Amino acid sequence: MAAIDERSAAELSAAELSTAYASGELSPVQVTRALLERIEAWEPRINAMYRVQGDAALEQARASEGRWRARRPLSPLDGVPVSIKENIYTRGDPAPIGTRANEDTPPQPADAPPAARVREAGCVILGKTTMPDFGMLSSGLSSLHGITRNPWRLDRNPSGSSSGAGAAAVAGYAPLHLGTDIGGSVRLPATHCGLFGLKPSLGRVPVYPPYLGRVTGPMTRSVADAALLMSVIARPDARDFMSLPFQDCGFAALPPLAPKGLRIGFLPDMGVGLTVQPEVRSAAEAAATALAGAGCHVESIRSFLTEEMLDGMCRFFEARSYHDLMNLPAGKREKVLPFVAEWCSWRAARFSGRDVMQAYAHVVAMRDAAVAASQPYDFILSPASPIVAYEAALAAPGNDSHDALPHIAFTVPYNMSEQPAASVNWSYSADGLPIGVQVIGKRFDDAGVLRLSSLLETLRPKQRPWPQL
Repeated sequence: MAAIDERSAAELSAAELSTAYASGELSPVQVTRALLERIEAWEPRINAMYRVQGDAALEQARASEGRWRARRPLSPLDGVPVSIKENIYTRGDPAPIGTRANEDTPPQPADAPPAARVREAGCVILGKTTMPDFGMLSSGLSSLHGITRNPWRLDRNPSGSSSGAGAAAVAGYAPLHLGTDIGGSVRLPATHCGLFGLKPSLGRVPVYPPYLGRVTGPMTRSVADAALLMSVIARPDARDFMSLPFQDCGFAALPPLAPKGLRIGFLPDMGVGLTVQPEVRSAAEAAATALAGAGCHVESIRSFLTEEMLDGMCRFFEARSYHDLMNLPAGKREKVLPFVAEWCSWRAARFSGRDVMQAYAHVVAMRDAAVAASQPYDFILSPASPIVAYEAALAAPGNDSHDALPHIAFTVPYNMSEQPAASVNWSYSADGLPIGVQVIGKRFDDAGVLRLSSLLETLRPKQRPWPQL
């Protein structure tokens, strides 16, 4: 059996680990120990973990090692380490949803569906990753967890709300990470951290509790690892009353996508929200040009999103979070991050029922427009974020609690339209920050989004080495 150190372990993909376990070249215990050492070394710098469960992880790894030796693994991912976002319930762990207001929340009695699936597959759960208060910021700032930092540059934000998952993936804590996304919370950290992140079609991956637009998705260093994780977490669970009927999409063995003749709608600018930075637009244009060169028919399209739609979405989110805030006792409300409390209160405290329904009507109109804009094409290509990673200590780009979500214009429409969408890294800014592009497919075509993203991996410029200590 070969020796392995933490740096070598961090470079191995889930598929490579599975092969090494099957051959006996490596053991899950070796790999888990090495990655726990890596977490210990990186954590003082990036603060990606809410809970590190070293003893439990080693116990799971020993059980996995025994199964591989007996040639009875639970799945190809048996023994492969994974991190799970704090708000995805895991048996025996609290889920404070990023806020100090819930610091005394009791442990959860059962795994949520995605956590149950990775546990059933034999994955080694290393721990839970950080997130901002209520998951309603695209930031690594939390009243409970503090500041989570981007390993590419420690003064930069990993974005959120799957902030810890993004930072952990960059730092090489594990090959597999689970995040959640209700407006961009997998794709925004993916683009700002140089990762692949998939927001599946609503219902493709069962969750609990389900909610409008909310999904769980993989965050990984490669499309191939995300596809392997999808093959596990997309299995059925009756608790999600919004889930799709189970369909074997063949995630574990997706064939290459032939680019010739594919119709790609290129959406370089949403026209609302933050202005697209020149380096971000250039990266998206380069990706579109590369697809055209590979044989795709690429056609620029105009934005379907209006200021009214985006503001309606923001007002709906504000009303939802204000409801959550007011459900807390007065003493606990004071513990919520002040930025979040102000963001969800400044308008929503005065909303009438009619105001909320008007906001929801704009959300429905946005959904209609997103689906209609996608219909003539096999896929849409766009930036994932209009900007590169911003300052680590800020709650949002611009840090304006009265305008906290102007950067989600490229991502949030596809939560509401229930379409699969992914961020795949393309290139880097002049100062070395990652820049991703977004691939959007028709509803239910999660496999197609993975396959086009894999094609983009082969077409993109040479990628920079992952950050090291």
